[in-house]
Amino acid sequence: MKNFALIGASGYIAPRHMKAVKETGNQLSVCYDINDSVGIIDSISPQSEFFTEFERFNEHVWQLKRSPETALDYVSICSPNYLHHAHIAAGLRLGCDVICEKPLVPTSALLNELALVEKETGKKVYNILQLRHHQAIIDLKQKVASEKKADKYEVELTYITSRGKWYMESWKGDPRKSFGIATNIGVHFFDMLHFVFGKLQKNVLHYANDHKAAGYLEYENARVPWFLSIDINDLPDSVKGKQPTYRSIAVDGEEIEFSAGFTDLHTISYEEILKGNGYGLEDARHCVETVEYIRTAPAVAAEPGEAHPFLRHLV
Repeated sequence: MKNFALIGASGYIAPRHMKAVKETGNQLSVCYDINDSVGIIDSISPQSEFFTEFERFNEHVWQLKRSPETALDYVSICSPNYLHHAHIAAGLRLGCDVICEKPLVPTSALLNELALVEKETGKKVYNILQLRHHQAIIDLKQKVASEKKADKYEVELTYITSRGKWYMESWKGDPRKSFGIATNIGVHFFDMLHFVFGKLQKNVLHYANDHKAAGYLEYENARVPWFLSIDINDLPDSVKGKQPTYRSIAVDGEEIEFSAGFTDLHTISYEEILKGNGYGLEDARHCVETVEYIRTAPAVAAEPGEAHPFLRHLV
């Protein structure tokens, strides 16, 4: 049994990490969050210690280190994006391996910095790249590898997850803290595209504001117009009033259905990490570099064949 700490216990994704620790037969020893709306702990790990000040959390972890039975093995991080780097470094320096949500960090320079901390501490960072464990994505990757098409696949990525007014008042709506729409909600899709279709060869931004972004990515084996949005008005008429989210990946006109099976992917990710098969800093580099460029790139007019169909409603 491994001992875990969780930083960011009141966040949206935290319960999936709590359940993953429990379902892999391990112990959630201590949780930390500046917010105390963490009643979910009662239904998953009521014995966990909980702190709302990092200083008290840090001191408690140091006390746990005195005994091999209580010393932490892993620190899991679900804090706001802009705190990931500091919390990852703190976890490594506490003598733990670290499991962190996406985006791992906003820049490749910070990836390099974490690599230095890994070397200094002898501990390792793992990124949750859960779509790599989704069976539909695994099947698509195998199909691409086996078909060896002469031409590139024509792929269209659309992800609309409508959010209320609270979103822009939270850290997620602050680009200094979330790093913007493409990073906050797009990074795991960009990682998935790289995982399936190979190295990125072209990265173009067509549109970006606080609520949506669109662009074009070209990989070794695919051409991908993409569109991301938190605006409910962008939902297709076919789903408006029926569901708040629209998720679509079409490959050569064929829809890849992967809406089901999301809830267990964190547990699978933990299982693989515990077996030594987790995704580390270099696995995350490709998607970090992709969103780093998108954040700083100027929006340009789309070339023929590179525009997402939804782009015509924006420009």
